[in-house]
Amino acid sequence: MLAGAFVVGLVVFWLAHHAHAQTPIKADVASTAAVGVAIVTRDDLSKQVTIAAEFRPYLEVALPAKVTGYVSNMNVDFGDTVKSGQLLATIEVPELQAELDNAQAAEQKAQADYTNANLIYFRLQSVNHDHPNLVAQQDLDTAQANELATAATIAAAKANVEKYQTMVGYTQITAPFDGVITHRYADPGTLIEAQGKPLVRVSDNYRLRLDFPVTVDYAKDVKLGDPVAVRVDSLNGKALTGKIARFTHEVDDSTRTMITEIEVPNPDLELIPGMYASVVLNVEKHLQALAVPIEAVSSGKSPIVYVVNHDHLIEERPVQLGLETPDKYEVLSGLQEGDQVVIGNRSGFQAGQKVEPKMIAL
Repeated sequence: MLAGAFVVGLVVFWLAHHAHAQTPIKADVASTAAVGVAIVTRDDLSKQVTIAAEFRPYLEVALPAKVTGYVSNMNVDFGDTVKSGQLLATIEVPELQAELDNAQAAEQKAQADYTNANLIYFRLQSVNHDHPNLVAQQDLDTAQANELATAATIAAAKANVEKYQTMVGYTQITAPFDGVITHRYADPGTLIEAQGKPLVRVSDNYRLRLDFPVTVDYAKDVKLGDPVAVRVDSLNGKALTGKIARFTHEVDDSTRTMITEIEVPNPDLELIPGMYASVVLNVEKHLQALAVPIEAVSSGKSPIVYVVNHDHLIEERPVQLGLETPDKYEVLSGLQEGDQVVIGNRSGFQAGQKVEPKMIAL
């Protein structure tokens, strides 16, 4: 009986001692709870501003007639796509062709007169060479002057022919570039005055200009080649990217803005001039700034960040913030590059608590 009681006593003592030994282990596990962290890094930060913009054709021209006449053929209508050099319309000017015919006939006569004058002068020169003083000098001078005069007449006749050929060419209205007919102003039979009402308007819609006004506060941040994000709400929020192609280098006195432009390819003509878009412009660029995720900073007048130190203990750090971007803050003081900061809800943690940091990819 004594031996049995002794064994039971040993078992009870062992269980009690084992239970007492497990208590600090459970407390230690509770004190090293896992916490999500991110690393403080240096990054190029910038502020983003959204600006309303409008598409317009890269090139646009209304084509008038350069000669007065009647429209004999209209080969296109609005909405048609055209190629550079394509015949769009023809103007009929009957008297113009007659003028060209007369000019060409005058050129042929001038050529014949020159041939005759040149032959006479050549013969007189030959006779004078073989038989000096046989031909009067006055006759030689007259023949030479006649040759020069007929040569000048040829030049004038050729210029006249070229003038009328050019004017006849003006009766053919052609496309100056690849594009779209956006307006038609005349029908066959319409009398068109030279340099008057246009026949058609052509727009290069295969490449568009997107103009947007940048306020004077951000004009200094506009640089050629800077990337720009574009969103077209009327096309279900279609996203585009572009680069700043040009800007006016001048702030308008009335609007206090500077017109800035990007070029947008439009090979399938999906975008239409006149459509509105939203441009997201990066301004106030801070290069290699100390950056921390927004989720790591407490809200309020005195921002606080929880840092996990080398001993895996939480430290509460007041920070001074600078530029704010959609996902990061610039840190002016309170943190160093490489610090591990707690991300997300910090209500379950407190300063001095030991934790197990788990890196979170943002």
